Amino acid sequence: MQRPQPPFMNSEETLPPQHKILRLPPNMDAVVYAQYGSPDVLSVTQVKSPTPTPDQVTIRVHSAGVNPIDYRLRKGQAKWLLPGHFPRIPGYDVAGEVVFAPADSGMKPGDRVMAFLDSRYGGGYAEYACCHPTSVAPIPPGMSFDDAAALPLAGSTALQSLRDHGKLQSGDSVLINGASGGVGAFAVQIAKAYGATVTGVASGENEAFVRSLGADEFMDYTETDFTKLDRTWNLVFDAAGKSDYFSSHSVLADNGHYVSTEPDFSGAMISVLTKFLSKQGTIMLANPDADDLHELIRLYEQGQLKVVLDDVIEMSEATAAHQKIQNGVDRGKLVLRVK
Repeated sequence: MQRPQPPFMNSEETLPPQHKILRLPPNMDAVVYAQYGSPDVLSVTQVKSPTPTPDQVTIRVHSAGVNPIDYRLRKGQAKWLLPGHFPRIPGYDVAGEVVFAPADSGMKPGDRVMAFLDSRYGGGYAEYACCHPTSVAPIPPGMSFDDAAALPLAGSTALQSLRDHGKLQSGDSVLINGASGGVGAFAVQIAKAYGATVTGVASGENEAFVRSLGADEFMDYTETDFTKLDRTWNLVFDAAGKSDYFSSHSVLADNGHYVSTEPDFSGAMISVLTKFLSKQGTIMLANPDADDLHELIRLYEQGQLKVVLDDVIEMSEATAAHQKIQNGVDRGKLVLRVK
């Protein structure tokens, strides 16, 4: 009698596990768009399941993070950087269960994991997603799939912006513009965990929330323009994309850093033009890195980083999710529930 194969597997028994050929169901549900445009270009439809390589982890997605980069790409704001490749599946961070993992990855089917997908075009708003193990980390006990899906991209953006691009040191003064949003809320907490004094900028109605994250000082942007103040910070992190390097230059301390996350051509030029100046500006895009996910998890488990969800929306309502993220999320992260 022939030995039955594991689920979704079709391979020769003599092959080592890392060389077995994974076969997923031929089709899966996914949110796609076939052209740039408004949220109405999104639709849930059946598409071909991904074809993982033997060195990739395959994840059955339960929840996917919704981030501003998703709607900016959908609108075509970065088509100079990522042209074509339609139809596209948005989404860069997912949480779910391992279906398959390479033998040397330390993961096995059924493991609960989060991932910052390493495909330039995303792929998170779908039943299955694939990426390399270097983009995956285990979900800590007690954390839900929804919370886990909120962490990878936004948390990595905040961490890399502050630590790597902003050169954050203990004792630095940090201003975070957009402190109540998904990236900003993580940034406030990470900056405090790393020993900084934090000024949070958001709308007045979010003052209590921003202070609850650990901010030492709060500014209501409708009443105070921080770029006009006669004071300086070691690091200005514009998580909201509402200021720019030139307007923030006067409030940067000597050898200070300005960091933003706006993926446009003019922003990219700032990184080049200010590289050798005493006050540097960087427009960053986060990179998937399992070590960074482990650092975020460490902060979470030590009680220094909490996940705040603004809303959880079903995959069938992806258009509404994009409308909401495009209008601006009030507090924390927006998550799409896939399963």
